[in-house]
Parts: sequence; structure tokens; C-alpha cells
Amino acid sequence: MTFLPNSIEARDIAYQMHPLVDLKNYEKTGALVIERGEGIYVFDNNGKRYIEGLAGLWSVAVGFGEKRLSDVAKAQMDKLPYYHIFSHKTHGPSVDLAEKLIQMAPVPMSKVHFTSSGSEANDLVVKMMWYRSNALGKPEKKKIIGRVKGYHGVTIAAGSITGLPRNHASFDLPLDRMRHVSCPDYAGTALPGESEIAFSRRMAGELEDLILAEGPDTVAAFFGEPVMASGGVYVPPEGYWQEIQAVLRKYEVMLVVDEVICGFGRTGEMFGCQTFGIEPDVMVLSKQISSSYLPLSAILMTEDFYGPIAEESARVGTFGHGYTASGHPVATAVGLENIRIIEERDLVGNCRRLSPLFLARLADLARHPRAKSSRGVGLIGALELKPFAEGGKAGAALQARAMEEGVIARAIGDTLCFCPPLIITAEQIETMFDAIARALDTISE
Repeated sequence: MTFLPNSIEARDIAYQMHPLVDLKNYEKTGALVIERGEGIYVFDNNGKRYIEGLAGLWSVAVGFGEKRLSDVAKAQMDKLPYYHIFSHKTHGPSVDLAEKLIQMAPVPMSKVHFTSSGSEANDLVVKMMWYRSNALGKPEKKKIIGRVKGYHGVTIAAGSITGLPRNHASFDLPLDRMRHVSCPDYAGTALPGESEIAFSRRMAGELEDLILAEGPDTVAAFFGEPVMASGGVYVPPEGYWQEIQAVLRKYEVMLVVDEVICGFGRTGEMFGCQTFGIEPDVMVLSKQISSSYLPLSAILMTEDFYGPIAEESARVGTFGHGYTASGHPVATAVGLENIRIIEERDLVGNCRRLSPLFLARLADLARHPRAKSSRGVGLIGALELKPFAEGGKAGAALQARAMEEGVIARAIGDTLCFCPPLIITAEQIETMFDAIARALDTISE
């Protein structure tokens, strides 16, 4: 494709390296230039409007162009645009948000540590897990278990827990301390006649077998998303989390729940932990914590997790870790206001009320000759397609056609994923899925 000289498209190709693309192909195709946003919509530089069916990157809960957030950001920029929380320093916005998160937590939590992304937060949890094991005099208890198709970020440690081969290829990942168990894809991998409960017990049995094979004294933690999102939206079957937690408690393995996508209302409760009855030792939050208006993430930890780390820092003389932007005053001020908006406008309730329509429309689409099945919970869902002769291409074809119809969604192999802003209305859900139905007809032809 040819772009006008000095156009934003041409300059983008010339100067900018992008994530999650075939970089050589990108040099030929260029990008869709998004110029502004309003509510659930974004607009490109030609004025075309799109329903943002993935809330940006699973994250813009309150929609685009929320003036309350820009006003708070400006006010904080004018008052204190930046300060750190290193070495006995603090400021109001980070304290206020930490207090709010502790009050909101679905289980008793002791402390909050702020970072700037989910990847960064999960990476730090691994680092602290190793620090804690040393503090407890268990230097061998360092292995981390993730799941196939799980997603926890792209740093060296978080990328190693992630269970997606494309994120490991040519990066020399995963690290040798990381292990993986199966994705709880009941619809795709259940044995003939196997009930959801039986499947969940089999998944827990696989986890127990791995812990025993590795040695319980060598396994520190299990990482899991309440709903596996970036791997293709896999909703846990009945009893899954109860069975998994029983195994973890039996062998004193800590549970780290990655709420980066599920948190702040996506599953119909404030946290995915509440939807599925999960009791974490550590929670990782990001994305909808600030609707991604500013980079922000948070690690919530129990006293059982925090206490040994604090003791070890006293022995060593310091907790030798820190990020320049941890607890950034503008980001934490925006995060707190974003949570106020979610609560005041009952966006969690909006998710609960609209979920039956959202999931019903997905199920209707699954009856299309080109489709195979659908799955979801709350306002996150996926439509799985029958593969083309060349597998893995159907999702990309539907994604491209959906954009022509004015909907942005996310293709993952032969699956198209949806995760719209929590402010979406029933009418807008109908419009979005009507467009997807037309796109399905087109790729079928």
C-alpha cells in the first residue's frame, strides 16, 4: 500500500516499531490511524466511526473522552505533576488509591504496591515470590506454574508464565523455573461424556501430579486469570477454581490471581475472584483500574505474603526494588476517579444487566454456518469459527471484515473476541453484533 509522503501513515512506517505484528509485513501494510474517541466509539483520520468492541486492549471501562478523568489529570498535573515513593517519600493520590483498593478487595489484603502495567506487576510478583522464599529459608521454593493459553505479560518473567508459544519463540523463553498445566477448555478438550465437575477434577489432578513430580518444596506459586482472556476467552467450568485451590492449599503453593482484564466489573462482579469464588494470596490489577487513560497497575497482597518480605528487608537493610513511576501522582489520581465513576454509574450492574443479551447474541452468531461455538461471561466473550483450509486464518478474515462494517474486535487464531466498554447500551450491543452477522455472511461468500 502506498501512502502520501509525510502523511502520518508514511511517517509511522518510517520511524515507529510496533508490538504484536509481523514487522516486515507491517512495513507494507501500515496502520489504521485512530484520531479521537467518544463513548464506545473511536474515529480514524478519515472520519470513519468504529464501535471499539475490545475496549482498546480489554481496558477502557468508562469509554473514550471521559472529561472527569481529563479534568482530574490536569488538576493533579497543575498541583504535583510527578513525585516518587522511594525512600520515605509519599503523596496523597497514591495513599488514597491504596486505601480504596484495600477497602474494595474481595479478601483481606495488607498492602498495595503500584507499578505501571500488568506485565511489570506480574514480573515483580515473581521477584517478590523468590525474595519471600529466601526470607522463609526455603531457597529451593522458586518454581512458578502457569497455564497453556494463559497470558500474564511480556517481560522475561511474566512472559515465561504466559502460555502462548508466539510469545516465547526466539526470545529464549520460558525461563527454566516456569512450568505450565493445561488450559481449562472444557468445550474443546473434555473427554466423551465427561461432566464439568469431572473435567475440573482432572485439571486439578494434573496440577497435583506436576507439583508432586517437581517436588512441593520447589513450587512457590500458581498464576491464573479468573477468565483466560488474551488466550481466547476461556471461562472456567463448574468447580474448576475450587478444585485448583484445594490442591494449592494442600501443598502450600501461593495463588496469584491476575485480574488485569477481569477486574473492575468485566465479569459482572467488581472482581473475577468474586464471580468464581477465588481467594487469592496476591491480586494483580491494571487496565480498567484507570480505563488505560494513564499507565497504572497495582499488586494487592495478604499479610502472609507481605510479612516475610518486610522481615527480609529489615535483615538485608532495604527492599532493593523500585520503579521511577511507581505510584505516579497523576496516574493514581486518575485511577481513583475512574473507580468512582465505575461505582457512581453502577457499571458493574450495567455489565450484569446486559450480559444475558450480550451472550445471547454471541450464541445466535454461533449458529451461523461459518461459526462453530461461542463462550463468555459478563461482557467478555468469544466467537469460535470453523477453520479455513489453512487453519488460524478465519479469525483474521472476520476481524478485517468487521472493521469494514465499523466494529473493532480481536482475532486470536480462529476466534474473534469481544470486550466492549462497560458503558455500552443494549442498542449498541445489537448494532455491534448485527455488523458481525453481516461480516460473517461476507466471509462465508
